Amino acid sequence: MQMDKLNQTLTAVKNLRSSVRQCFEHLADGTDGEAIEESRNKFVHDFQERFTALNSQIRDLEQLVNGLQVPPSAYHLGNTTFLAQETTQERQALYPQLVNSYKWIDKVHDHSMLAFNNLNQNTLRRSYNYCSQKRQRLPFSSFNNDPDHIDKLLSDINHPPHTTYKVFHPFGSNAVAIVTISNVLKAAIVFKGVLIEWVTIKGYDETLEHDDLWAESRYEVFRKVQEHAHSAMLHFFSPTLPDLAVKSYVTWLNSHIKLFLEPCKRCGKYIANGLPPTWRDLRTLEPFHEDCRNS
Repeated sequence: MQMDKLNQTLTAVKNLRSSVRQCFEHLADGTDGEAIEESRNKFVHDFQERFTALNSQIRDLEQLVNGLQVPPSAYHLGNTTFLAQETTQERQALYPQLVNSYKWIDKVHDHSMLAFNNLNQNTLRRSYNYCSQKRQRLPFSSFNNDPDHIDKLLSDINHPPHTTYKVFHPFGSNAVAIVTISNVLKAAIVFKGVLIEWVTIKGYDETLEHDDLWAESRYEVFRKVQEHAHSAMLHFFSPTLPDLAVKSYVTWLNSHIKLFLEPCKRCGKYIANGLPPTWRDLRTLEPFHEDCRNS
């Protein structure tokens, strides 16, 4: 009970300090200089209202302070009470630093809870169906397909020469396709059913196996291509037409067969900022530098 009164008193002190600061800010702002008489009267009236509110808060604070009782003993501060026994000058400043640390941890906890609540409200998921309570829909079955479906799907895609596909199943029924595009690059496409979950791009001379799917390429150009591949993955995502989405995405990926041979359609240069045209248009498949595609 005593701690509740103390918290109320501290809250009243905080509110009073805030009101005093606002009052002084109001005085510092002054009038706007137009309609001098009317503006002056309004300014004086606002200040009187603020001053009256300050007096009311001061009276409330005095009542709260008078209602406090002197504690019979010191508040239990745990191991922090031993900090006062330190004689070293460097350690005497630990207590305010410890208080600031606790305040910082409390703020981090509050912000993390807010972020957690906001993220829970986000119902956008690429692999799962979250049905509304008002309108029930049949769940998508695009991630519950025959394990050999990916093999058949990739074999039906018209791919350029010297492009090969190897399909593994390291995650049960979910497949991983290693795509080798001529002597240019390698791509590992991780599927969940027929939906594309992840893509890794590496150079032709780099190792890319089904047990090494998350390491990035050591070449900047292929790291940039991987960023664009993730953007294209989200663009072609379609849970209602998963086969068409995979075919469209692989067709877009195969357009990188001339990654180092085609100039940018915007500036006509082969190299810009030390990189070839790493972006391929999602509809026309034309090459662009990253800076040129939005210009």
